Amino acid sequence: MKMHNPEHPGEILKELYIKPLNITITEAAKALGVTRNTLSELINGHSGISTEMALRLSKTFNTTPELWLNMQQNFNLSKARKKVRLSRVKVLV
Repeated sequence: MKMHNPEHPGEILKELYIKPLNITITEAAKALGVTRNTLSELINGHSGISTEMALRLSKTFNTTPELWLNMQQNFNLSKARKKVRLSRVKVLV
């Protein structure tokens, strides 16, 4: 089964929320109550979505925290599947 590569949640945030609303990173950061640098790191894929950030994003963009956390989890799992070698892992049950 071929697995797709989910986009980083920061990219989704930029493309589906920030750009369509025609707001700057600075404006979005202010609305979220974080620094511009914090939001920039997220949007550029240098940091992930924490539970706190998920709460902030859900309020600011009228979504749920679970949406953002699930996106992050799917992204992390996809990366791990490419990196972790399971050939030496034994099944116990």
